[in-house]
Amino acid sequence: MNYKRKIKLKPYKKRDENFEEVDENRLIEMAWQDRMPFEVIYLQYGLTQNQVKKKLRSLLSKKAYKRWSKRISNRITKHNKKCDHKQIRFQGPY
Repeated sequence: MNYKRKIKLKPYKKRDENFEEVDENRLIEMAWQDRMPFEVIYLQYGLTQNQVKKKLRSLLSKKAYKRWSKRISNRITKHNKKCDHKQIRFQGPY
């Protein structure tokens, strides 16, 4: 049996991209986590994968962004379609 739950992405609607510092820090934390797929980030913040990359490019230093992009390039857990487990919300360390 296949118990994978499919998450349907909502159609893109323009959101206010002026995040507060708390939201920016949480977005960075979610992006760095291995088991936090981009679909969950989309559900919470309305940012697609390309928008997350653009936002992180402006928030992180050049070296940190390169490390992050190298880390997620072949990571199957960052995409719901490729991984077995499904997270539906952000579970931070706090």
